[in-house]
This record gives sequence, C-alpha cells and structure tokens, in this order.
Amino acid sequence: METTQKTQGKGKWITYWIATALLAIGMLQSGIFAILRNDQWVKIITDLGYPLYFLTILGVWKILGVIAILIPRFKLLKEWAYAGFFFAMTGAFASHLAIGDHNIKGLMGPFFQAVFVVVSWYFRPASRKIEMN
Repeated sequence: METTQKTQGKGKWITYWIATALLAIGMLQSGIFAILRNDQWVKIITDLGYPLYFLTILGVWKILGVIAILIPRFKLLKEWAYAGFFFAMTGAFASHLAIGDHNIKGLMGPFFQAVFVVVSWYFRPASRKIEMN
C-alpha cells in the first residue's frame, strides 16, 4: 500500500513538472516574442483586432507569471498567475473563434497552453497550494 502511494505521489510530481515546464516554456517564449514585437505576433494581434501595445502588456505579464509559478513560496501570487494564464489562453482561443479563424494551427497553441495551465495547477504540490479551511 505504501509503495502504491509513493508511486502515485511520484507520478503526480512528474505530471506537475512536465505540465509546468511546457507551460513555462510556452509562456516565456510568447512573452519574449510579444515584447520584441516579433512579426508573427504583430500579425496575430492585429488580425485579432487588438492594438499593438497589447503585446507589451501581455508579454510582461506572461514573463512575470512564469517567474511566479516557478519560484518557491508566494502561494497567492501563484494562484493569480495561473488565473491570468488561464484567462489569457481561453481569451486567445475565443478571440480566434470570434473572428472566424478556425485554423487549427492558430487554435492549438492557446488550447494546449490552457490545458497545461489546468494540469499544472491541479497537480501542484501541497507546498505550492493555498490551504483552504
């Protein structure tokens, strides 16, 4: 019984870190590209009807969010970062659909990043969770 619990605990830990790594890499990369106003990101944001300054705001918040979820402690800040990532990715997904962009390539990024947010949040270790009374 004890071995099963350890194996399950290790599986949760591995799942958490894989999802968190994929989330962090995706958000960091897109945050940097947004701040640098990469041509591809400029096209995406203007096609969606958002102003260019939105790239700087998103880019800075994505990078700060990655830092928040990776550093130890600051549990409440982590909750806000996860929420922000979830809203940004589901908002991006919805924005593509709202303008009639049903291109799978454009939808997959936000969709999978939203999945990584949920999986990372759900499997995070107790040391990274706010205790609810």
